[in-house]
Amino acid sequence: MNLRPYQQQAVNDIRQSLRTHKSVVFTIGCGAGKSIIAGAIAKSATDKGNRVLFLVHRAELCEQISDTFFGMCDVDDELCDIMMIQTARRRLSSISEPALIIVDEAHVFNKAYEKVFQYFPDSFKIGFTATPCRLNQGGLGNLFEDLLTSVSTRWLIDNKYLSEYRYYSFPLIDTSKLHTRAGEFVQEEVEKLLDNRAVFSGTVRQYQKITPGKKAMIYCGSIKASKEIVEEFNRNGITAAHVDGTMSKAERERIVSEYRQGKITVVSNVDLFGVGFDDKDIEVTILLRPTQSLALAVQQNMRCMRYKEGKTAIILDCCGNVVRHGLPDDNREWTLEPKAKQENTVKIRECPECFAVYPPTLDRCPYCGYAAVKEIQRKEKKTVEIDLVEVKRQKEIQDTKYSDLTAETWDDVERIRKTKKYKIQWAIRFADMHSIPVPHKYDYMRRFMR
Repeated sequence: MNLRPYQQQAVNDIRQSLRTHKSVVFTIGCGAGKSIIAGAIAKSATDKGNRVLFLVHRAELCEQISDTFFGMCDVDDELCDIMMIQTARRRLSSISEPALIIVDEAHVFNKAYEKVFQYFPDSFKIGFTATPCRLNQGGLGNLFEDLLTSVSTRWLIDNKYLSEYRYYSFPLIDTSKLHTRAGEFVQEEVEKLLDNRAVFSGTVRQYQKITPGKKAMIYCGSIKASKEIVEEFNRNGITAAHVDGTMSKAERERIVSEYRQGKITVVSNVDLFGVGFDDKDIEVTILLRPTQSLALAVQQNMRCMRYKEGKTAIILDCCGNVVRHGLPDDNREWTLEPKAKQENTVKIRECPECFAVYPPTLDRCPYCGYAAVKEIQRKEKKTVEIDLVEVKRQKEIQDTKYSDLTAETWDDVERIRKTKKYKIQWAIRFADMHSIPVPHKYDYMRRFMR
């Protein structure tokens, strides 16, 4: 197995860390080949006659990791055990003591992992993850002694290990009134929020408008919603299928096989394909699962970004996750601190013309060229003289340059918008710039435009 240069560097860095630490968590972006790096380390261990225990949190991952370790990396299968964490916890007394324990997706670390760690105190431990933090708990410092980071997601994109992407956000779901429980949105409230035909029809409409015919993966907030969005796609002539963990393995494998072959264009799921599912032909990710979990948001965003020559991945965010977590390639500073020192401030800019989301450092939308409104302009309070404001006739409005448009009331703004055929987001921004009150019914949209 020939490692990429950054993968070999990762192996070297982990070995160096384990010379002075008993445990280390290694961070690298989704799609960078964490299982290959882990496989190379496991092979090195078994080549020396040392036992390895590799722990995963989902049954579906066992087979995939086994293929990578024993098929690609030539790990000695007689010295390496791959099992679910639940199984390992139940069978601790029967497991041969490992010299090395490797944890996949270390951000899901829970009491079961702690019990295994404590049972084998002399074992070296390595955790792999793209997001070394737990929901509502901060870093992993109470579990690992050292934190290592590798190349960034942007570097992986620029060097063609991941595909370039475009991100679009549509306020189809208003999450402003959702409550949280144990750090995540209350599931019952999410399901109720998604019980809306308009959400599904709007999602299909945006897919048809921006990514017609492209292979897509949908992440839903409930099985019921997942089935209903699939029905909506099929009603519109787009071949779609739903997959969930309650289905038989044979049925899931049949759907996945047809999806990989291109017989099915869109597949929808809840949590089944958050990790461990790689298909470079997926071009679109559709988000209908609002979440407070950065790890979950990143995993879902990245599902369509596996590299393929000439591909530009597209993310259709219908639930505002970008407002909470930012863009896939944002630079993030990780820490082992168990508690986050402060809340991250996510800065994005949304184009009012094409709904694309991009970094606020750009003055124009990189997709349609629309000139952005500078943040300083939004904060300025402009004084409008009443005697200079008049309601213009349609022809006069049409002939007026954008920079010369004036308005005093929301009705004036709406008259301009409809005449100029601008989008409602333009009206809201224009009103904010000119200190004109905006009707409360648009408050939910303003949350996604900050």
